[in-house]
Amino acid sequence: MIVEYHSASGCRCLTINIIIFTNIMEKKNALLKLLPKVDEAMAMLEAEIAEKIPKALLKKIIRQCIGEQRQAILDSPESCSELSNSQWLQLFSERIKEAARDNLRRVINGTGVVIHTNLGRSLLSEESTRQLLQCSKHYTNLEFDLASGKRGSRYSLVEEMLCDVTGAEAGLVVNNNAAAVLLVIDTLASGKEAIVSRGELVEIGGSFRIPDVMAKSGATLVEVGATNRTHFEDYERAITENTALMMKVHTSNFRMLGFTKEVATEELVTLSQEYAIPVMEDLGSGCFLDLSPFGLPRERTVQEVVEAGTDVVTFSGDKLLGGPQCGLIVGKKEVIDQIKKNPLNRALRIDKFTLASLESVLRNYYSIEDALQNIPTLAMLIIRPEDIRKKANRILRKVRRHDIGENQVHIQETVSQTGGGAIPEYGLASWAVQITPAHVSVNRFERDMRSRNIPIIGRIENEHFILDCRTLLDEDIDHVSAAIIHYFRS
Repeated sequence: MIVEYHSASGCRCLTINIIIFTNIMEKKNALLKLLPKVDEAMAMLEAEIAEKIPKALLKKIIRQCIGEQRQAILDSPESCSELSNSQWLQLFSERIKEAARDNLRRVINGTGVVIHTNLGRSLLSEESTRQLLQCSKHYTNLEFDLASGKRGSRYSLVEEMLCDVTGAEAGLVVNNNAAAVLLVIDTLASGKEAIVSRGELVEIGGSFRIPDVMAKSGATLVEVGATNRTHFEDYERAITENTALMMKVHTSNFRMLGFTKEVATEELVTLSQEYAIPVMEDLGSGCFLDLSPFGLPRERTVQEVVEAGTDVVTFSGDKLLGGPQCGLIVGKKEVIDQIKKNPLNRALRIDKFTLASLESVLRNYYSIEDALQNIPTLAMLIIRPEDIRKKANRILRKVRRHDIGENQVHIQETVSQTGGGAIPEYGLASWAVQITPAHVSVNRFERDMRSRNIPIIGRIENEHFILDCRTLLDEDIDHVSAAIIHYFRS
């Protein structure tokens, strides 16, 4: 294309720009015409790929790949080139492998966060997984009373055990602790007032806020005290004829230090008895054992809160308890019976899988020794640093048997976290494998570990990739070692 331009300074520049633009447009159109048709790609794949792939899925993958290549050409034709049949085949094959992977799959946790919300929180024991397998393969007595031959209650399968372990008069299980809190407030205070200390109006993960839950339940929130200090008199002055509930909420994800004060559960129970107003305490993570003998900070146990006379206590099943996701509600029988009758309870009920695994976990709590040994979350929390170091050294020895070039692998001291909103300010002494790749960035290495068939999740610190061995299982050791060796030798 020739353009007449009568400015001596701009004519040549404009002509060259138009020529370049024209060449780019011609290349773009040519590349778009070379894109394969869906039917042609289907025929090529069916001839080359042995695996049986549903045609609908195959067509979806082909259209996605061709669509992405078309968009790349439209966005930047100068950086694109024609793909050969073998290149298209490789692209389709890789995408098919990705589509065949389970979306929810095993990962290796090298973060050092024991109760990792994003990685599924607490692990279940071998016995719990055996119970899950049994109830998934066979019919169960989920709501069938074997003694009478009549319809039974699913809650009876674990209620007695829950009461034995916590000392409560009655218990109930729903699908998570947020549901437990909602159900209790809706039952006891809907249309009435519920008193909560201003310093306990917390937000935890997923934007779960106590004020929002109370609003959804239909209760009117009455805040008392200041953010950092709440007194007994604050609660007492707030009581009216419309008060239906007094609440305490474990702050879980944060701590206030310094000039602070809170009202003890025992004091609220005294007030409760005087005014005939029930007390509810949301313990959040909820722990059945005092872990302070193992070097962790002292946390009030569920049993202690129940013994204090609290009417109803709620807590999670998959945090410090070490069980499946669920929300547990324990307390006085007359209160729990009210909660069971709430129609909302049916919408929040648990299934047979939760019941099976929860029963297995609760059985361990009849013996402290059994709980510490058999519940993976507790075992990870109390493991000695020297035993963690042995795991790190096993990986180091395996890797150093091979030539990994200039890449560096060492072990180092580090700090783990409990996670799950429990003991947020407390670090657990631990040991980690430190990896420093020589020829790729540490960010690229982290991404490649995360992209494996069994993803390895670690963290980056000071340009090193860190795998905290506290949260590595024994079966992870060989896999992690092989992954490091293969990466640096390929």
